[in-house]
Amino acid sequence: MSTTVFNNNLKTLGLLQVSQEQTHAINGPAYKEYIKILYLPAGYRLKVDFACYDTQQPTLFFISPNQYLELEAAGQERGYFIFYNRDFYCIQIHDQEVACDGLLFNNIRNMPKVELSNVEDTFLSGLVNEMLQEFNLHDSSLEEMVRTYLKQLLIRATRSWKRQHLTTELADQQSDLDFFRKFTRLVEEHYKSKHTVADYADLLCMAPKTITHKFNRLRLPQPNEVIKNRIILEAKRLLAHTSLTAKEIAYTLGYDDPAYFSRLFMTKTGESPSSFRANFSEI
Repeated sequence: MSTTVFNNNLKTLGLLQVSQEQTHAINGPAYKEYIKILYLPAGYRLKVDFACYDTQQPTLFFISPNQYLELEAAGQERGYFIFYNRDFYCIQIHDQEVACDGLLFNNIRNMPKVELSNVEDTFLSGLVNEMLQEFNLHDSSLEEMVRTYLKQLLIRATRSWKRQHLTTELADQQSDLDFFRKFTRLVEEHYKSKHTVADYADLLCMAPKTITHKFNRLRLPQPNEVIKNRIILEAKRLLAHTSLTAKEIAYTLGYDDPAYFSRLFMTKTGESPSSFRANFSEI
């Protein structure tokens, strides 16, 4: 595997070339803890959590450490796999720089991809080549240069994500877009302990009906559904990838009544937690 890695004072960023031979390593535990970006040409197949994607054109995928990634098949052309930790670059701390948290990562619609036009693909290809050349220089400014390239990638991808996934009205209204991202970040941070719209209304210092009105105006799912969907996604992850019982998962997600949690899971998925686990293990 062709790997280029920067390590210094707990800060890590790596860049791998991807082909069929590397899928096993990428799917293994070595990269689980990192923030990941895949830059894949056509012909690749991957699963992110419980959604499957086939690339029809050059595509970027953005994977948070808590998400499950499985690269199932590689195309004929090589792709690239970028991984880094929060010590190298934390999008929450530097949100004003790239404004991608809640969009590329941790977005409430769970859409982690950006399909690239020919112009965008040319730009990204050049950017990756610049990163590779920077690693080969072994210069003292390597860290800052590579971080600069990473920020360019995130900024360009954020612009593309907004064009592809948001209505024109929302993309053009900065205040509404900021609300969209802020609500997303709050749900991601508090979904294990805060389960109602009123909980988030308190955090946002606004009335619950104001949040609902904003979601209606932005043509988003109802805020209560957004909260519950995030909880159920985490429950699915724990059922599929851990040995925790349904009762333990309920407690982990902040429910004192496991029976209530099981009914919620059944309502949202159409099957009980135990059935979901059994069906997933058969895949």
